[in-house]
Amino acid sequence: MAHTSANKKKLVTRVRRIAGQLGAIERAIESEAGCSQILQQVAAARGAMGGLLEELIEDHLRHHVARPDLNEAERRSGADELITIIRRYSK
Repeated sequence: MAHTSANKKKLVTRVRRIAGQLGAIERAIESEAGCSQILQQVAAARGAMGGLLEELIEDHLRHHVARPDLNEAERRSGADELITIIRRYSK
């Protein structure tokens, strides 16, 4: 997705924040923190991952499906890629 270079800094920042959240979860488990605290951290990390996924899906749709200068084969290819990914990870 070469078009992600326009949002590269923002995306990398989000990924680093998620990595920090995962590190905090690991530390909480290692230090035997309370289960509710760990669950809350996991839920927050899951939400952050979901937000990143939504942003990437939107970006893919805008650049590989909805862009006005795409021909029908390019639109179909972009849609098929996204459908394959969604089906693979929604199970």
